[in-house]
Amino acid sequence: MIVDFHAHIFPPEVCNRRAELAGSDPAFGLLYGNPAARMVTADETVQAMDQEGVQLAVVFGFPWSDPGLCRMANDYVLEAQQRYPARLRAFYTPAPGGGPLEARLALDALHRGMKGIGEVACYSLAGSRGGGDWSRLRPLAEAALEQKVPFLLHTNEPVGHLYPGKVEMRLKDLWGFARELPELALVLAHWGGGLFFYELMRSVRQSLGNLYYDTAASPFLYDPRVYRVAVEILGADRILFGSDYPLISPSRYFKEMEEAGLSPDERERILGANALELLGER
Repeated sequence: MIVDFHAHIFPPEVCNRRAELAGSDPAFGLLYGNPAARMVTADETVQAMDQEGVQLAVVFGFPWSDPGLCRMANDYVLEAQQRYPARLRAFYTPAPGGGPLEARLALDALHRGMKGIGEVACYSLAGSRGGGDWSRLRPLAEAALEQKVPFLLHTNEPVGHLYPGKVEMRLKDLWGFARELPELALVLAHWGGGLFFYELMRSVRQSLGNLYYDTAASPFLYDPRVYRVAVEILGADRILFGSDYPLISPSRYFKEMEEAGLSPDERERILGANALELLGER
């Protein structure tokens, strides 16, 4: 079974109000203000999954700064899971910044049937944690740990080209956050901003506990050899296929994994087995 651990969906109302909402939410405007930036509904995502041969997808919305929009988006994601129980797994996406209130809202969402928390993200410099207060994410992480569900955190590499949504992020701080709750099923999106390279250091690897990396946006960021290098450093058991759909179609990742020369067993782990175990479905 192929499981996409990183896909975004939007309510039809949000898709129809793109221009208006881009003007009121700076982070949303940054990522989706351009009409060329794709936005899809749950129905469109399931249709694409059928075309791409993906059986199951973890879906989440957007970290809206407006509480009403945030609630509407999360309700839509949960409803999508209820409409497609065999195809979609809903994660709760908190507003930027975290804190105790978002942790309570996340717990309520988990009690209502959501399967994890994520993508926890800040896409603007104003909300960046580059040298900022990572402690505000701890209540959310503790909520995930309490409910024994995954916690998926947006990360980006501290070097390289700039792109919409890329903010200052120090790997030292990310490492520190990951060390605080070693039992947490923590998933670092976008290859953890390159943190996995430092797992060649014994002191780093031994301190990271139950940590996973997803492949979201990999074709835009890395040479296909990243899969081979990551497997050599981590093993295949801690890598999750995530497409960041609709940003990139899953088939591009499948092609790159073939180019990287992964074995059938390695591909099986990355493309689905790891995700099913993390979701408690295997």
